[in-house]
Amino acid sequence: MIQNRKPYSIYVITKHGLKTGLELFSVLKDADLYVSPKFISEAPKEAKLLSLPMEPTLKETFTEYDCHIFIISVGAVVRMISPLLKNKKVDPAVLCIDDQAKFTVCLLSGHVGRGNFFTQKIANTIGNIPVITTASDVSGTLTVDILGRDLGWTLEDQDRNVTRACAAVVNETKVLFVQETGEPSFWPLEKPLPKGVEYSESLKGIDPKDFEILLIVSDRADIRSTTPDIYSNSVIFRPKSLILGLGCDKGIPFEEAEKGILSILERNKLSLESVKAISSVDAKKEEPAFLELSRKYNWEFQTFSPEDLDKVEGISEISPAASKYIGTRSVSEASALLLSGSSELLVTKQKYKETEESKNLTIAISRIPFEKRKEIGSLNLEKV
Repeated sequence: MIQNRKPYSIYVITKHGLKTGLELFSVLKDADLYVSPKFISEAPKEAKLLSLPMEPTLKETFTEYDCHIFIISVGAVVRMISPLLKNKKVDPAVLCIDDQAKFTVCLLSGHVGRGNFFTQKIANTIGNIPVITTASDVSGTLTVDILGRDLGWTLEDQDRNVTRACAAVVNETKVLFVQETGEPSFWPLEKPLPKGVEYSESLKGIDPKDFEILLIVSDRADIRSTTPDIYSNSVIFRPKSLILGLGCDKGIPFEEAEKGILSILERNKLSLESVKAISSVDAKKEEPAFLELSRKYNWEFQTFSPEDLDKVEGISEISPAASKYIGTRSVSEASALLLSGSSELLVTKQKYKETEESKNLTIAISRIPFEKRKEIGSLNLEKV
């Protein structure tokens, strides 16, 4: 879904359609109801007037909502919205409900726009039959283009190999799912992976020619450079798996802090897209640069007391400056470990300073220790 869009719009042009529209409007508290002039007097005062023909209204509303619900025939809706369509990355979900409210049909943006989800929700609300035609949903297999989205995962590249990967899993060809990190619940833990999908926790020993496609969940940014053959035959997902522990001189400029983070991530071949949160000591709770980083990248920002940080095991060195000025032996390393729940650092404390006159920044990185999936028939090629 695109930020700042309103959730639902409902469009009504018939008497029976108004009955269904009113039922939905009473349940979906965050919906707008558009009613044709003939029935607007029978609608709630909050209802909006729908132009006839509808095209002028739709030109204004189409990009304003996540989900459009038309209580109108599919054919009519197809003709009206076709000039407004751009691509699946930005097009909203479009649903159609027949005049007798027997079916809720997902017409557009079933995956990326969450149309299939909305279809099921609306059908459950009014007690009719959901009609979903997306192959992966119908067959109950992995939905590659939105896999892990509810967990915060993102696709490294929304176009590269995605269509081919969707076809591979739907056609039950040989697919390898490689999970280096990230939540195991991308697929229900009580269910085996779909037919044709094999599972591994490592890329070691993998020959990409053995598979139609590889689905790789990783926070590493060096897959392309270190294993180009694997990269070319893969789709890469970025889970939110990294915690950045930060320390700095008071008043460090935001631009310097940002450059420092980007530099340390690049140097250690880690993906910016996989950063989940930043952490520090309570004394840095109002540090402007850290607050701006949190806002810009939508990162959680959590701080800890010196006493809590001093209890953390696994730091690589004691910081004299932190001990003297903050009252704790470690800020960046200890806070990264504490927030992630890990017992070891992925990257020990790194110092960043643009010039001799610049303020100091320290960064440590930890990886959240996710539980492992227990897959029958999983590949284990690390010893090959």
